[in-house]
Amino acid sequence: MKKLSYFSVSFLFFWVVSFYLIAQAPANYYQSAIGKKERELKTALYNIVKDHTVLSYTPGLWNAYKDTDAKSDGTVWDMYSSISRFTFGVDQDSGSGGTTEGDKYNREHSFPQEWFNGKSPMKTDLYHVYPTDKLVNNKRGSYPFGETNGESYKSAGNFSKLGRCTYPGYSGTVFEPNDEYKGDFARSYFYMVTCYEDKVSGWNSEMLNNTSYPAFTTWAMNLLLEWNRKDPVSKKETDRNNMVYSEYQHNRNPFIDYPQLAEHIWGNLKDMPFDGTTSVEEWALDNISVFVTSGNILTVVDAPVNSILKLYNMSGELIVEHQILSDRYETEVGTEGVYIAHVITSSRVCAVKVFIR
Repeated sequence: MKKLSYFSVSFLFFWVVSFYLIAQAPANYYQSAIGKKERELKTALYNIVKDHTVLSYTPGLWNAYKDTDAKSDGTVWDMYSSISRFTFGVDQDSGSGGTTEGDKYNREHSFPQEWFNGKSPMKTDLYHVYPTDKLVNNKRGSYPFGETNGESYKSAGNFSKLGRCTYPGYSGTVFEPNDEYKGDFARSYFYMVTCYEDKVSGWNSEMLNNTSYPAFTTWAMNLLLEWNRKDPVSKKETDRNNMVYSEYQHNRNPFIDYPQLAEHIWGNLKDMPFDGTTSVEEWALDNISVFVTSGNILTVVDAPVNSILKLYNMSGELIVEHQILSDRYETEVGTEGVYIAHVITSSRVCAVKVFIR
């Protein structure tokens, strides 16, 4: 996948990503899915990814994480806690500890084992089993994902939350991951109901409807599609997808390679067959750079003159809209948080996720 670089600015960090760009899938990997839509497209993808190498639970997952979930500084990439700084092996869960956040990491089935009765090969599928903080993982339990005010539990800095669902269509207890990983988990869920299409109708969850298609309940489908749209594919996901494919399972998550597949199967492109091309033209060739300077200054370099910058918060509200009149444009971002920037040129659109801390 064509991506911009990962930048680190003092204590701030962010990824620059494009939304609908193809990752490093082999030539013709998705050929049999072209021309299909809805149920037929989902089944075509199932036939592409269903056969894969199955890892052992121990030590298979523990060993794989050192390659699939390492940050640039070598620590464990934990998507549930903002304070953990785990060292592989040293801080690995061994049956004790983990009573405080940041103490131990373990193996989190983001798609809970209880839903599929802990059976193989789902139990060790890297596309939904991640290393996470043990305490926060235990708080999550087998509750479905959702959105909540977090009245039952909040991890450090309100990074992850547990409480009554505030998303329309469901009012039970849910676990809400941080905004920066909601798309990651949505694409994990799309993969699970696709890769295991032959089994999913027998699984039980508040997010599933006991069918192979659409597989999800209406509220869950709407939630996951929204997360997929608002949180574009990151470099982390792309790198992980490539590593799992090349070194471990030898299959791919199609919804990372082509996030718009979810729209062709469940969303607003259901009536349109998948054509095997990207929804947004590849724009990295333009050498556009987006990065943060001086703490909260969003900078766009080498965008074509007369391009338009639109900056949205995670609620979809337009925060900034400006015409870019030079090869370097700067604008101040008012508050820390997660934003989506659209750089619109005469021929293409790039979507950029920006984290400011």
